Amino acid sequence: MKNTANTMKICVTSIVVMTGLALSAQAADESLYRKLSIDDFRDHLKGGWIGQMAGVGWGQPTEFKVKGRIMLDSEMPPWNPDMVNQQDNDDCYVEQTFIRTLELHGFDVSFKQAGIDFANTKFPLCHANAVGRDNVRRGVAPPDSGHPAFNKHCDDIDYQIEADYSGLISPGCPNSVIALGDKFGRIMNYGDGLYGGQFVGGMYAEAYFEHDMVKVVGAGLKCIPAESQYAEMVRDMLVWYQQDPENWEKTWGLVEEKYHKDKNYTHTLCCAPGAEGGFSIDAKLNGAYIIMGLLYGKGDPDKTIRIACRCGQDSDCNPANAGGVLFASMGYAKVPERFKSALNEKKLFWSSTYDWPTMLKVHEQLGRQVVVKYGGRIETDSSGKEMWVIPVQTAKPGPVEKSWMPGPSAGIKYAEDERATMPQSIFEALEKFAPGWWIEYCHDGTEIPVGLMPEKLGRKNVLVTVAARQDIPCVLITRAEVPVGRKTCLKFAAGHQPAGEWELVVKAEGKELLKKIVGKETAPDGWLMAEVDLTEYAGNAVKLELLQKATGPSHVAGYWADIRIESKDN
Repeated sequence: MKNTANTMKICVTSIVVMTGLALSAQAADESLYRKLSIDDFRDHLKGGWIGQMAGVGWGQPTEFKVKGRIMLDSEMPPWNPDMVNQQDNDDCYVEQTFIRTLELHGFDVSFKQAGIDFANTKFPLCHANAVGRDNVRRGVAPPDSGHPAFNKHCDDIDYQIEADYSGLISPGCPNSVIALGDKFGRIMNYGDGLYGGQFVGGMYAEAYFEHDMVKVVGAGLKCIPAESQYAEMVRDMLVWYQQDPENWEKTWGLVEEKYHKDKNYTHTLCCAPGAEGGFSIDAKLNGAYIIMGLLYGKGDPDKTIRIACRCGQDSDCNPANAGGVLFASMGYAKVPERFKSALNEKKLFWSSTYDWPTMLKVHEQLGRQVVVKYGGRIETDSSGKEMWVIPVQTAKPGPVEKSWMPGPSAGIKYAEDERATMPQSIFEALEKFAPGWWIEYCHDGTEIPVGLMPEKLGRKNVLVTVAARQDIPCVLITRAEVPVGRKTCLKFAAGHQPAGEWELVVKAEGKELLKKIVGKETAPDGWLMAEVDLTEYAGNAVKLELLQKATGPSHVAGYWADIRIESKDN
């Protein structure tokens, strides 16, 4: 009996030990995964999108009106619930193209196909986006379309403002965010310009599980190379916040000195470093403003958006990212009603087949694919609810790149049959029309076709352009040698649509030499003949600019014909 009792005691002890080991193993296994119910996913997804739309809508009236200083509190417009309907804002419509590409072609879509889909969009673009799209249209395939050798805007904010989708479809999956950035962000960006988007996407991915914005920012930081200047900026922001967690204006001053005025950090790429009130669309500077809103906003929706906006520069894009990340963390149910009460769910995103519910549905479908692709699984819990089981991941960013010291380009080009599927490149059209000239900020996202036309208003070989926006003129640029001892003039014809007008400005080395309205009163037959004397610049290579400026909110075409520089003996 004694041996039997001892045996039973040993067996019970063994069972207890084995059960303990099993429970410990289960606990250890559980610690390697995070769970997200489908209801929670939908709540955070909707929160992220409504925050993005609210942020850009509230900040849009202030965009680039304040540069190099803090916006006064009185300069902030009051919130209007209708501001949330931003389906026609580039912060919201560009990323729908990436979502559509993933829906149609899957996550293994090629660089070339991603570029073709982007090239065939019809919405307006500026900066790195515009150059990247036109690069693709003239045969330069991604990733070269965003490489510094082809795109001088590569460190701009562009992928940063449209990377929200990457985190919203990648809950707890930072390596999905990194991969999506490498696939789509390289269409238009490189180095810090790319990292800005991967950083933002990483914050969204973590916002499904985390409410502490310091930790959310830290999660985004892990998605980019630690040696990059963008990562240095994020680390600075975390340190400066810890040193003074109440005075965001003081931290703004530190950001201004280092990331706006110091050429070692701006590299003079698409900004005016050191200039009072200087314009900057640099990803690092504007990314610092996103972080400023998230940290100093301390979880308050209004404060977060207002601080990100009051930092200035791209003051609708930055509060869009900040508002999106915060609201994703909060979840739609906790978003104040004033930010969602006026949402028009039936309005389509520009150049898209998606309205609000369709867009969310596609995000959800892609989110399921991401979870499985990165080692997770979809389960049903005891109540019958869908549960996403997501493995805890260590972010693995790629090697560091520097736009001011770039590595070699990939040398990938589109074949002629591939190019035939895309619209005409405005760069190639200009090269045929006026060799030696280049173009910036030509808007080709309207119903007005731009490029080289065989005939317009009785003239042959006419270049058609459209100003990017009311406040951003289209610019034709060249650098010309002006000979000594001869009278030299720039001559050209500028035309207008029968029912439209625009403002022509001619500059030499930044000095305004001519300013005229091109319309039915100044050019009744459709064409204005212009002649500008350049003789004062004799002996110099002079930078010439022809500006097409919008005179109203609607897009109007400008026509250009017979541009030439003539010299004759005095």
